[in-house]
Amino acid sequence: MAERAGLEELVKLQGERVRGLKQQKASAEQIEEEVAKLLKLKAQLGPDENKQKFVLKTPKDFDIAGQFDPMIPDAECLKIMCEILSSLQIGNFLVKVNDRRILDGMFAVCGVPDSKFRTICSSVDKLDKVSWEEVKNEMVGEKGLAPEVADRIGDYVQQHGGVSLVEQLLQDPKLSQNKQALEGLGDLKLLFEYLALFGIDDKISFDLSLARGLDYYTGVIYEAVLLQTPAQAGEEPLGVGSVAAGGRYDGLVGMFDPKGRKVPCVGLSIGVERIFSIVEQRLEALEEKVRTTETQVLVASAQKKLLEERLKLVSELWDAGIKAELLYKKNPKLLNQLQYCEEAGIPLVAIIGEQELKDGVIKLRSVATREEVDVRREDLVEEIKRRTNQPLCIC
Repeated sequence: MAERAGLEELVKLQGERVRGLKQQKASAEQIEEEVAKLLKLKAQLGPDENKQKFVLKTPKDFDIAGQFDPMIPDAECLKIMCEILSSLQIGNFLVKVNDRRILDGMFAVCGVPDSKFRTICSSVDKLDKVSWEEVKNEMVGEKGLAPEVADRIGDYVQQHGGVSLVEQLLQDPKLSQNKQALEGLGDLKLLFEYLALFGIDDKISFDLSLARGLDYYTGVIYEAVLLQTPAQAGEEPLGVGSVAAGGRYDGLVGMFDPKGRKVPCVGLSIGVERIFSIVEQRLEALEEKVRTTETQVLVASAQKKLLEERLKLVSELWDAGIKAELLYKKNPKLLNQLQYCEEAGIPLVAIIGEQELKDGVIKLRSVATREEVDVRREDLVEEIKRRTNQPLCIC
């Protein structure tokens, strides 16, 4: 019992160390090293028999080596990634793919010691940012790799292409003799066949320099990058790195299964913050204001004690399918309400005043032109939809 308590304390301290390194933005290599120590401690700790057990189940008819093809989910993830990036209209992109088994097999046939696989992998992963000479200098000068081994790695990792490169490497006299590399290349060849059927093979490149530093990947890995285009007037060159990434991690979920069963997994993530930075930069260059809301009209009041009237009107607009809102203050100043619209990018303001209530009209103001017109209350919905090009709702 005391021994377990000691291990639990070590796991806690190591976890805090990993979180601290991430907050300090330490190098990926250093973080990976500490994460590996944490996983080793957790493995020593084993499951807690006193805690409630849960069981991870794979569907009964799922046979990863049998009737179900493991590359179909990978191809589908890449199809989804391409559809998302195309719909965002952020520019031309390329999805780079590789396989961790190919990387490991390549390191083995090049003569990299087993103990240096992960650290050399992290060096290779920098090839999209720095030259091969810089990467080689790091491998040899900082990580103690023999120069001739680094040269052999360079012969491989500077290659990229499509299915023809996969077929070429399947005939490589060294790689073809490595079991891991052969499995990875076989799966990639099948993957490219499915990508062709999905109509996206022209957006995919087999890139031997793609490494993805995270240790939990077990098979296919991929990341999407924007293709550099000449900067338009007012734009700075974009350097956001990958905008989407993912891969296969068949061994990760099973770590939480007391029996250590293999649970096949594949997934992807979209770099939302990086995409936002691209869109914002382009809008700034075009001097376009970024709208922070979908609201079409703000219901405002020109005098005090008109909160109930604002609530009635905003409710009418909501019922008609209009995206409307109002400020929560009881008696907001009209100027503050108009300034809020300008800051948030709300195009219209429906202004209620004592005179408007008497006349049965609403004053509709264009935020951009500051033009104001009186619209009969029963015609307000139609006028807002006309100005926002929204189809009328027949209720």
